[in-house]
Amino acid sequence: MSAALILFGIFILLIVLGAPIGTAIGVAGVFGILKYDLGVTMIAKNFSAGIAKFPLIAIPFFVLEGELLSKGGLAKKISNFIIILVGKARGGLAMAAVVTAAFWGAISGSGPATAAAIGLIFIPAMIEQGYHDTFAASVVAAASGLAIIIPPSIAFIVYGNITGVSVGALFLGGILPGLVVMGFFLIITYIISRNRNYHGIQERGSGKEIWHAFKEAIWAILAPVIILGSIYAGIATPTESAIISVFYSLFVGLFVYKSLGKKEIIDSLIGTAVTSAVVMFVVTFAGIFSITESTLGIIGAAGNFVVSVAKSPIAFLLLVDLVLFIAGFFLDAISILYVIMPIFLPVLQAFKIDPLFFGVMATVALAIGQITPPVAVNLYVTSNLIKKSLDQTSKDIWPYVAFAVIGLLVITLLPKLSLLIPIASKLYTP
Repeated sequence: MSAALILFGIFILLIVLGAPIGTAIGVAGVFGILKYDLGVTMIAKNFSAGIAKFPLIAIPFFVLEGELLSKGGLAKKISNFIIILVGKARGGLAMAAVVTAAFWGAISGSGPATAAAIGLIFIPAMIEQGYHDTFAASVVAAASGLAIIIPPSIAFIVYGNITGVSVGALFLGGILPGLVVMGFFLIITYIISRNRNYHGIQERGSGKEIWHAFKEAIWAILAPVIILGSIYAGIATPTESAIISVFYSLFVGLFVYKSLGKKEIIDSLIGTAVTSAVVMFVVTFAGIFSITESTLGIIGAAGNFVVSVAKSPIAFLLLVDLVLFIAGFFLDAISILYVIMPIFLPVLQAFKIDPLFFGVMATVALAIGQITPPVAVNLYVTSNLIKKSLDQTSKDIWPYVAFAVIGLLVITLLPKLSLLIPIASKLYTP
């Protein structure tokens, strides 16, 4: 218990002092290894082993794919198509933002990347149509959280790397829960829009206009079909499909839309390098922290405590939801997966809980953390787009947090939502 207090104490202290999460978690892990004489060589070995894993290679390729498609202007083409479909419905422009963010999430796999790509299009358009700027920023930030639920998802790749659960099966498992959360976001968007008298941007498009917009967006629409279809058809692994997606993005940007030039490709490579470096930095040091926890017996003791507190599977799942929800206020999704998740994973067997369902449920909880201040990475991105502080923007985010929690409870109490498609596809056997 004293070791746990020391490690988590150092971690929390560094966070409070303003250290980056990756640095804080790394320092705490290395300190534990040195203080308790676990072997200095353990640091180098685990640093290398933490990132030398085949599934993790998919992360930079999915990031690069999203960068290339974004720089190639495909987000704009998808947005135009969805806006024409929504028409002049109550809150139509905001609801189009939700649907577009969900679709773009099926391309990028990253919440902040989706918030940036979709925010640049929809936030100015909503403000121009009379939507309040903080509401526009909030709806885009909330919807962008769907990117780590709807496949492909960086969070699913990391969870699969930790647990050994098939990443392809996790991708399938996230489809229905992602749509459920999107549905709740559409409901609250409609309610708020009705109360504030927000409208769409135009009259409902004619059949000719819809067909033209569809033809313009078809190459973007095919991107997730190719990515996920290659996995589910057994043609490629998630990592291989990520590589395929990059070549597809280059083909579309260079030869179809001819919107990618030397500058756009270089900018995409730079953005991918920065994003991937941050992710891998956190993955590596969080892995060291997790191994330190395990070696010192902290995980086992914490797991036993959880079992003693939660007397039933439902109680355990609700406890996990609560812990992950609170952790989301202060930590990013990857850190939570490595720091907290190892405590819960041994308990799954005791309660006979399916690890795939648990991974999907946990990822939905982690998605909520992307919009809960003070971390709120998605909201931070959209707040910058309207040049307002996180505190100013957050006043409009809480209804979305509340409806996301309702969606999380539905997913928690109905495990079949997460398991139906993976089992039906025969890609997963419980």
